[in-house]
Amino acid sequence: MTSIPIEALVDGRWTDPATGQPVMLPFRSIVIAPSLEGREAELVRRIDLGRRVAVVSDPATHEALGQRVERALGGIATVKSVRLPDRPHADEDTVERIRQATKWHDALVAVGSGTINDLCKQASYRDGKPYAVFATAPSMNGYTSTSAAIMAHGHKKSLAAQGARGVFMDLGVLARAPAHLILSGLGDSLCRTTAQVDWLLSHRLRGTAYSETPFLLLAEDEAALFEAAEGLTRGDLAALERLARVLVLCGIGMCIAGTSAPASQAEHLVSHYADMMDQGHARVALGRDALHGEQIGVTTLTVARLQTRLLALDEPPTLRRTAVNEAAIRAHFGASGADCAGEFRAKALDAAETERVNGLLAETWPALRDELKSKLLPPGHLDDVLARAGAPRRPAELGWPDGFYRTAVAWARRIRNRYTCLDLIDDSVGLGAWLE
Repeated sequence: MTSIPIEALVDGRWTDPATGQPVMLPFRSIVIAPSLEGREAELVRRIDLGRRVAVVSDPATHEALGQRVERALGGIATVKSVRLPDRPHADEDTVERIRQATKWHDALVAVGSGTINDLCKQASYRDGKPYAVFATAPSMNGYTSTSAAIMAHGHKKSLAAQGARGVFMDLGVLARAPAHLILSGLGDSLCRTTAQVDWLLSHRLRGTAYSETPFLLLAEDEAALFEAAEGLTRGDLAALERLARVLVLCGIGMCIAGTSAPASQAEHLVSHYADMMDQGHARVALGRDALHGEQIGVTTLTVARLQTRLLALDEPPTLRRTAVNEAAIRAHFGASGADCAGEFRAKALDAAETERVNGLLAETWPALRDELKSKLLPPGHLDDVLARAGAPRRPAELGWPDGFYRTAVAWARRIRNRYTCLDLIDDSVGLGAWLE
C-alpha cells in the first residue's frame, strides 16, 4: 500500500472505496512543505479570503510565525493583528472575544495549533466567514476536522464547525516547536487503534454508522510514523512530515465520516473528563496544563489494555441493564451534571436493548472478538512508540494521582452519548473490578 496523495483528496480525484464515489472535501488547499517562507501571500491569495483579514495568534505563536504571516499578507490585504493572551483557553468566552475583534473582517487566519485553530474555526463558523490556518506545531489532528473542542459551561463539547479553506504546514516551523507540542501530536495519533475498535464495537452491537475509509487513509503513514518516532524531536523533517500527514489525514477521515468517531472514543472520554474535573494536578507537576495529545497518549494505553483484556474473554460478557443515577451524576459533575446525565441516558441500555445485545454477543462473540482484535495494536507496541519518542506514558507523568485517574476512567462513560468499551465492560464485569 502506498501513501495517499493529499492533493488528490483536496482536488476531488480520490475515490472512496466504500462508496465508489469521489471524495469531496471543504478544503481548497493543504500544503505541507519543508519551508513556506516567502510563499504565504500567494498561498492565501489562491484561496480567496477577501481584502480584510484578521490574523489571530498568541504571544508564542506570533513570535514563531504570526508576525511573518502578518507581514506577508500585508501586501495583498488589510491585516488586523488579533493577539490573544498567553495560553488562551478554547472556551465560549474566548470565541466571543474573537468574534467581536473580527466583526468587520472578511476572514480569519489562525496562526497556532489546537486551541487557536479550534477558536478560529468556531468563531468563523458562527459568523459565516472563511478561515485558514498556518500551523505552528504538529500537536493535534484538528487542522482538517470540521468540529471544534470548546468548553461550554464546564462541559467539554465537540461542536459543529467548518473546515479550513487552507491548511499550511511549514516543516521548518514545526521542527522548532517545543518538544512537548510535537509529542502531543504523536499521542493524538496513537488512538486510531482504540477508536477503531470502539467504533466498530458500537456498530456491531448498537447499529451506529461505521466506515473503514478513515482508517484506509492512515494505514501506510501510521506505520511509518511509529517506526520513525524517535526522530520527531531531533529535527528529522521526514519524521515530522509523516506526523503532519497522519494528523491531516486523520482530520480528513473525520470529514469523510461526518463525525469525530473515527478518532475519538473511550480514550478521548477519559481525557475530556480530566479536562473537566482536574484541579490543577498537571500544572503542579508540569508547570503548565497537560496538552490534549499528551493526555490521549496516556489514555490510549489504558483503553488498549482494557480492550485487550475484554477481547481475551473466551465467553461473551453478559450485560446488565444500565444503571442511570441522575442525582449522583449531577452531584459528581456539578454545573455540567445535567448535560452529562442527558448524554448518558441517551445511550443507556433498557431491559429490551440489554436482552437484544446479549443475544448478539452470545451469537457472534468468537467472530466479533476476532474482528475487533484485527484492528487493535498491542498495548506493548503502543507503549514502545511513546517510549522511543520520549512522550508521557503513565498518568503520574501528567501529574494525575492514581485515585483521580481511576475515577476518570470509571466515570468518563457518562459525559457523552458515544458507546465504547467502557460501557460494555462497566455494564458486564464492572470497570471497578478491572481498575484495581
